[in-house]
Amino acid sequence: MPAYESEITKFIRDFLDKHPEVVEKQKRYRATWWDRPQDLAQRKALEEARVPKKSYEYYELDPKD
Repeated sequence: MPAYESEITKFIRDFLDKHPEVVEKQKRYRATWWDRPQDLAQRKALEEARVPKKSYEYYELDPKD
């Protein structure tokens, strides 16, 4: 028995077969937004500077509003 394949999966496979340039665009844009070198020292400094959030915050409404 063949494995089930949804209509969406079939559509995407067919689309990518007809438009192989999309895969190249995906790789290029992934490199633009996600595959970046990380500065671990800067990351550590940002984590250490983080102020803990209160468990529940109260907001007073101005009765004039």
